[in-house]
Amino acid sequence: MRTAVFDLDGTLADTSGDLLAAANAALSGGGFGIPLHSGDARTAFRGARAMLDLGLTRHGLGADRADKVEDLYPILLEHYRIGLCRETRLYEGATTTLDRLEADGWLLAICTNKPIALARNLLDQLGVAGRFRAILGADSLAVRKPDPGHVWETIALAGGRRDLAVMIGDTETDRSAARNAGIPCVLVGFGPDGAGVADLEPEAVLGHYDDLPDLLAELLPRQHLAG
Repeated sequence: MRTAVFDLDGTLADTSGDLLAAANAALSGGGFGIPLHSGDARTAFRGARAMLDLGLTRHGLGADRADKVEDLYPILLEHYRIGLCRETRLYEGATTTLDRLEADGWLLAICTNKPIALARNLLDQLGVAGRFRAILGADSLAVRKPDPGHVWETIALAGGRRDLAVMIGDTETDRSAARNAGIPCVLVGFGPDGAGVADLEPEAVLGHYDDLPDLLAELLPRQHLAG
């Protein structure tokens, strides 16, 4: 069976509002103001440390900010845990598309660099956790994306095969993870980078979730199932 491996933040759901709010709460509590805004969604989808680093840079911290990032990181996670799904929403058409893929025999899985407890909790609150055969987070293994082992283990736990899998993501991390794992990559074109994700040379760019089933069928036609 074919396996569709989804990233979570910025791919399946727009989590940027809640991520940025948690980062600002941590920074503000540390005396660094509220330096992040909605235009920083691109950074939010690159992770908690990236948001903290940007916020501290805007506050004027220099090369010594790395230690402060690590100090604030667990505080950010706690703020995020409390406000996990206040603004977060699945992207338009995502739920219907998951239905269509399941009906067409695809195995569905999540491979995210979000901590696993937060990923599972968020998917539960969004009402889609039960759709995925496997959910792996940043701390599920000793490695994480872009290491191919993160992707390969996700595919294996979903019951799939590496040669019948596709990665759906939104960032260079996802593109690199797919390339390293030796599988095709689809990048969403409705995130902060828009159609600019084409510069990362994925096998396809997704304009709307309604188009994903046909796009995946082109990348892995049914005849690939033989053998």
